[in-house]
Amino acid sequence: MRTAPAEIMRDEMAVQWSGVMEYTKAAQEKGTDAVDWAVQLSAALASAGVASPSPELAQVLVSYLCWANDVPLAWKYIEKALSAGLVPPMVLLAFLSSRVIPTRHSRPAAYRLYLEILWRHAFSYASQVRVSNFKKIMLSIEDSLHLSEKFGVQASEPGLLVIEFIFYIVLQLLDATLDDEGLLELTPEKKFRWPIRAEDMDIDGEPYCQRNGYGEKLQKINSMKATELIIQFFQHKEISKLLSLARENMPTHWGSFSQRLHLLSTNSSTLQNSSVLRETLQQLLLDGFGRSCKSGRHVEFCAVIAPGCMASPGGHCHGATRSSLWIPIDLYLEDCIDGSVAATNAIEILSGLVKTLKAVNGTTWHDTFLGLWMASLRLVQREREPHEGPVPRLDPRLCILLSITTLAIADIIKEEEAEIVDEVEHSNQWKSKAVGGKCRQDLVSCLQILGDYESLLAPPPLFISAANQAAAKAMMFLSGLPIGSGYLECPNINDNAINLSGNLWHLIIESCISRKLVDTSAYFWPGYVSGKMKPMPHSLPGQVPGWSTLMKGAPLTPSLVNSLARSPASSLAELEKIFEVAINGSDDDKVSAAFIICSASLIRGWGIQEHTVRFVVKLLSPPVPVDYSGTDSHLICHGLMMNVVLTGISSVDCVQIFSFHGLVPELAGALMAICEVFGACVPNITWTTSGEEITAHSVFSNAFILLLRLWKFNHPPLEYCIMGDGAPVGSQLTPEYLLLLRNASLLSSCNSTKKRDGNSLLSTTCSSLPQPIFVDSFPKLKVWYRQHQACLASTLSGLVHGTPVHQNVDGLLNMMFRKINKGNNQSVGPGTSGSSLSNSSGPGSEDYHVKPMLPAWDIMEAVPFVVDAALSACSHGRLFPRELATGLKDLADFLPASLATIVSYFSAEVTRGVWKPAFMNGTDWPSPAANLSTVEEHIKKIVAATGVDVPSLVAGGISQATLPLPLAAFVSLTITYKLDKASERFLNLAGPALENLAASCPWPSMPIVAALWTQKVKRWSDFLVFSASRTVFHHNNDAIVQLLRSCFTATLGLSGDHMSSNGSVGRLLGHGFGSHFCGGLSPVAPGILYLRVYRCIKDIVLLTEDILSIMMQSVKEIADTVVSKEKIEKLKKTKHGQRYGQVSLATAMTRVKVAANLGATFVWLSGGSGLIQGLFQEMLPSWFLSAHELDKEGSSGGLVYILGGHALAYFTLLCGMFAWGIDTTSPSKRRPRVVEAHMEFLASALDGKISLGCDLALWRAYVSGFLGLVVECAASWVMEVNLGVVKRLSRGLRKWNQDDLALALLRKRGVEAMGAAAEVILACQW
Repeated sequence: MRTAPAEIMRDEMAVQWSGVMEYTKAAQEKGTDAVDWAVQLSAALASAGVASPSPELAQVLVSYLCWANDVPLAWKYIEKALSAGLVPPMVLLAFLSSRVIPTRHSRPAAYRLYLEILWRHAFSYASQVRVSNFKKIMLSIEDSLHLSEKFGVQASEPGLLVIEFIFYIVLQLLDATLDDEGLLELTPEKKFRWPIRAEDMDIDGEPYCQRNGYGEKLQKINSMKATELIIQFFQHKEISKLLSLARENMPTHWGSFSQRLHLLSTNSSTLQNSSVLRETLQQLLLDGFGRSCKSGRHVEFCAVIAPGCMASPGGHCHGATRSSLWIPIDLYLEDCIDGSVAATNAIEILSGLVKTLKAVNGTTWHDTFLGLWMASLRLVQREREPHEGPVPRLDPRLCILLSITTLAIADIIKEEEAEIVDEVEHSNQWKSKAVGGKCRQDLVSCLQILGDYESLLAPPPLFISAANQAAAKAMMFLSGLPIGSGYLECPNINDNAINLSGNLWHLIIESCISRKLVDTSAYFWPGYVSGKMKPMPHSLPGQVPGWSTLMKGAPLTPSLVNSLARSPASSLAELEKIFEVAINGSDDDKVSAAFIICSASLIRGWGIQEHTVRFVVKLLSPPVPVDYSGTDSHLICHGLMMNVVLTGISSVDCVQIFSFHGLVPELAGALMAICEVFGACVPNITWTTSGEEITAHSVFSNAFILLLRLWKFNHPPLEYCIMGDGAPVGSQLTPEYLLLLRNASLLSSCNSTKKRDGNSLLSTTCSSLPQPIFVDSFPKLKVWYRQHQACLASTLSGLVHGTPVHQNVDGLLNMMFRKINKGNNQSVGPGTSGSSLSNSSGPGSEDYHVKPMLPAWDIMEAVPFVVDAALSACSHGRLFPRELATGLKDLADFLPASLATIVSYFSAEVTRGVWKPAFMNGTDWPSPAANLSTVEEHIKKIVAATGVDVPSLVAGGISQATLPLPLAAFVSLTITYKLDKASERFLNLAGPALENLAASCPWPSMPIVAALWTQKVKRWSDFLVFSASRTVFHHNNDAIVQLLRSCFTATLGLSGDHMSSNGSVGRLLGHGFGSHFCGGLSPVAPGILYLRVYRCIKDIVLLTEDILSIMMQSVKEIADTVVSKEKIEKLKKTKHGQRYGQVSLATAMTRVKVAANLGATFVWLSGGSGLIQGLFQEMLPSWFLSAHELDKEGSSGGLVYILGGHALAYFTLLCGMFAWGIDTTSPSKRRPRVVEAHMEFLASALDGKISLGCDLALWRAYVSGFLGLVVECAASWVMEVNLGVVKRLSRGLRKWNQDDLALALLRKRGVEAMGAAAEVILACQW
């Protein structure tokens, strides 16, 4: 039988290696010099066709040595084989480690020699991985050490094998040293994890003869040498970088290693004799194995051209104020106060924004929190006495300062401390570790110095009492008085304090204490309590009923109800107590408790506001009682209580507070259910409270109007469909979208633990949470909604004679115009939709059908046809304008919810252009003549700071003022309302709707409306004039561009040829608006104007291009002004030119960063994530493919391109971070797709597959700047990019000699990129 060729080869190889062993043995016996032995062996291997280095030779030599030939000459042969390159060092060390370390006690001399070989040959790997047979070497190492199995990572790449090999050697040395010291018993596992003893291997170790104690002494030397080797591994630049990859990607093994190394440093008896070695090891642990060097990379990646210009953590900003770093926070907070309802959660957005800016600015948490607090304080100080009108006032600003900001910080701290707990649990810590993070410590230090900013802390006049009470609380605590005993409810509490001067600092601290961010030790901070408390008796006769009275079980008397409604609950326990009454009390008590919850506790209970808003939603959606068996909805039983809630939360301020807390979707869901039920009830269902009769129509109207204020109901439904990503933020709010958000929130609640509810009444299980609901769950609401959409989309049609709807239209018209129809042969009928009505009001008395007893939904279905008939009659002269307004007012009074349909009808009709204009001459329609010139003067003054020209209001004179007929009818209707509390909730709907309607009409419709309304309500004049001034920008795209340019100029301090240092948040957003300021109305800051204008801009995509263009123009001005040609030449001749040049570049880079901050914030606020997706995927690639002459005159010496590239890098990164965040798990599914697409574009350009049109210097600055910022600030993005794309980017960066950035990019890609990262480390010179 013939032998297989493979077997023959194996036999031949076996004979060949047997010959090597015989040759080595013979040479040893003859005492042949190691050099001669190596020369002869190399020649023999070459003649046999064996490639060097040979892993087989390494195995043969180790087998020969261990342990039959453990003599000095054999070790010399091995050393020479390594030096001559005959064997691969990694393979030889792998074989030696598995044989020598387990027998180190019996053969300490061999262990000593092994350590020496490690010292010489374990620190160079670059040449080893480049040999042609390295794959064979990898297999040999894997077969010997089983690294993939031990580390759980398949060593499929050379670089990855090197990491695992080095880490294995270090771990084995550490365990061996711990075992020698007798310390393994102190580890959590109480055993070794790597082969370090003879019983771990199939080796028969012979006892070592310890003559004269030499063996014991050598063991101690070996332990010392092994520790030195471990330290040397981490001090070696190349090896430490490789080990850092293990630290980042093998957390379990690294955690165990760290603990064991710490154990060695603190308990080793050997190290006690070497203070230098012990201190070095402890310093290594303290530095996190070189982790401290990370902070320096922020400067390197983020400010390549000007080292040090970004190093200052929020403090020394050359050429810019400290506040400029936090401009996005100021803009976002001010945007929240616009009055537009958002369905998002301001707490989550603000916490994400803060984390983003901390990362980009490279600041500490101390500086970050300080920047956040100061931005929130500026928000309050900006409008200490805001103008009146249907807009948010001071309470929402205080809500942001004392509730939203505090909760955002609480989320950040909880997130960090949760990570610490996870880290402790996953790192197998064997000793307890206190859970406390840097965030909490920095918050405390930040709050302590916040008290020094006295000008920002001065409370608005309306809140001085609340600030004094907060200061009194601390004073009472220090005086030893029990805070919860009712002393604070004493009416003369302030009289018992000396020099009591509370401010916003005290309110902030109380808000933090209520959320357990700080404790009452804050009361002892220097300067916190400035007065003294007079002695107070234990029993205060002047004490009024208050929350302490309620907690003692007192019944809800009228005086107690009034007291609790005026003062907010101070604790969650008090709030839960009154909520329990609202749920389980008597009918009267339920109403009183609901009134209390929706009063001061909702508006000014800042410490518990997040709970109060949820309690309110629960009051509006009571569960079905278990024993309920009625045929009608159970909600009807709660009609009176829910009406109290609906009227209590109807103010603009309340709606804003719900919006801030992210409860708009849940509130909308509750309101839809109420509308569905009460809209189907006839009006004879009534309740009586305080002598006032409440009908089902009242409950429906209050709920319906509040519901419609939560979404853009009067905007054409196709607006955002046609515009797509170009639609303004918030325009996509529809009932379907709100319910989608509500259902998603419920699902999220089931999948995560309650964050702030604890054991309160709000804590529920998933089974008890409300179920998902959809528009189809409300059939009557859906019918109205479809009719509403049809009305907006096309002209009214579909009224069929003789149908119930037609009969309802007739009844409503008779009610509205009964006197006209009775005394006039001409009737008011549905002219465009059906035949005209009879000229009489019907049989019987004139009151017949005056108030149709119809369910609200039936009335709402008929209202569009009613309004259409009335407007047509007025247009054709059958109805006087005054009679039209009176009739519409009667309809709105009969069913206030009809006002919403009137608004939507007029909003649709005004866009069609089919109605003749109404002449506002004072005869047929009211005249604006008395105030129009004053309004024009004020508008010019308001926009003066922007440089925009205001067109003349009426070209042909005031007598020629006209309005589109639908707008004239609507403004006439709104003027008929009295400005009282009863009408406020309806005007809160009509006011903004009127403004939007007038703004969509030709200029100067809104100024005319403002002039008309100013005649009626003087105190609304500021609001009306400001609203009119905004429409200047609605009708002129050039004005928008000029406004944006003014924003950049004000922020950066740019002014023509001069650059000042006066750019700041103050110039961008100003310090208030209104005639109550000294000197009357003053120019409004450009930033405020933009934030109040952008929602009406139709093409946000074009706006983004303008922002990008203005930003780059600002960069050019910065480059031209800060580092001019003359300065460059001068600096070249200066002895210390480089130093001064860097200061100039630092100034320029800081301003560039501020410009990018401003531009990115405007884009994010204006268009949201949809617009930013287009920016990444379309706009930026197109920009780079085009040519841009930024330095035609060469005035900046090319610096403008470098600065421009970095500006674009910051701008792009910030846009993405604002839209999608930097957390590991992004709530948006867009981020991975969009970021990878942009990275693919960059990689293709670096590969030469795309031909660029922009300047090369700009491109290089952008790529290096953007990728550097991503690595430093948004590492989670890299994990979402395809590994192949990341490798291509890394290769492109290395071609530019940016090895640090190339490596950092691969490091952030995680385990999959470990091998590639290691190969970069090995290929570079460090």
